[in-house]
Amino acid sequence: MKRLITPIVLGLALSGIASAQDSADLDRRLAQTEDKVIEWRRHIHQNPELGNREFETAKYVARHLESLGMEVETGIAHTGVVGLLKGGKPGPTIALRADMDALPVTEQVDVPFASRVTTEHNGEQVGVMHACGHDTHVAMLMGAAEVLAGMKDQLRGNVLFVFQPAEEGAPEGEEGGAELMLKEGLFRKYKPKVAFSQHITSRLPVGVIGYRSGPLMASSDRFRIVVNGRQTHGSLPWAGVDPITTAAQIVMGVQTIVSRQIDITKEPAVVSFGKIAGGVRNNIIPDNVELVGTIRNFDMDNRQQIFERLKITAENIAQSAGARADVTIDEGYPVTINDPALTKMAVPVLREVAGERKVMEIPKTTGAEDFSFFANEIPGFYYFLGATPKGTDPSKAASNHSPRFYVDEKALKTGTEALTQLALSYMARSADKD
Repeated sequence: MKRLITPIVLGLALSGIASAQDSADLDRRLAQTEDKVIEWRRHIHQNPELGNREFETAKYVARHLESLGMEVETGIAHTGVVGLLKGGKPGPTIALRADMDALPVTEQVDVPFASRVTTEHNGEQVGVMHACGHDTHVAMLMGAAEVLAGMKDQLRGNVLFVFQPAEEGAPEGEEGGAELMLKEGLFRKYKPKVAFSQHITSRLPVGVIGYRSGPLMASSDRFRIVVNGRQTHGSLPWAGVDPITTAAQIVMGVQTIVSRQIDITKEPAVVSFGKIAGGVRNNIIPDNVELVGTIRNFDMDNRQQIFERLKITAENIAQSAGARADVTIDEGYPVTINDPALTKMAVPVLREVAGERKVMEIPKTTGAEDFSFFANEIPGFYYFLGATPKGTDPSKAASNHSPRFYVDEKALKTGTEALTQLALSYMARSADKD
């Protein structure tokens, strides 16, 4: 089907791709990558690797980028790979990012390329699966790299292809992911102006794109509270200090942080306890109790307030009981915030790619993403790409991180074109400003 003179074609003209003929050439290049992207995805899916251990995946990606004539750098943040595509005309550098790591999940999907990989994780033998769809992210970005590399002489600017390890978190005791890539100087070296990324999801029908301007995904932080009392016989609680009742009071007291102390009309927040551990038998009041939980929030100022109030609440409740609370907060991923101006530019592009009715604004999600580190450094835009097959209710489909997570590969074509067109359209906008 021939394209009309749409915003995309106009953008191509502005970026130096001057005609409907060139737009047809872009269509041809995208069509030529479609089967390759599926092949790459299946290979990666069948050979998954956990965070900071993506050795073979990194080699696979690097070989592809090198075959396209790019400047390729490996070993970033342990196993990260970047390729720099230099356009034939001056312009900005745009970062396109995909995450590479799999999860310690044993696959239950009946496909010919299902993972049978096992490995050791935290001292246990576990199955490994791309249960969050990062295999598709890598394959789609490899496809966009091939398309754009074939057009490099016409590009007004450069494209930095970022293949990131350990988005799901680094192994215990290690650094990793986007934060470490930045710490090692990735953006200082390549100086991208903006960053784009996408995430496959079973919560939307295949080919449907969900976006949101401003806060999209929550920050994610872990806390640990150790309540130290004094051990005594269960029949003589007054002879010691009971950390169990104190811990229970702390659990209830912490719930008032969000409900009574934070302005939730600004942004929502959640503080949840996921673990309580203490004691060994019915008639011994123990020395200590451990509480572990998570904090999710959409405002960076509120985030700091929650940290401070969690510490004050736990310590003061413990002190009132004659106990002591040691509070540790491990800061995780910041809020993922889509730059409003970049969102405004991107949405018409996505509508042109997916179709007007297949691009929709979605609610915030309390999940977290370490693309947030990139979007804190430069303007970023992050969106979701649906992968649930036609005829299946997305609300009933196996979710990301499930051993039954399934991707309709028709989504890969949409995702590959979306990344390609976002890069071209940003170059077009920059050329127009010039």
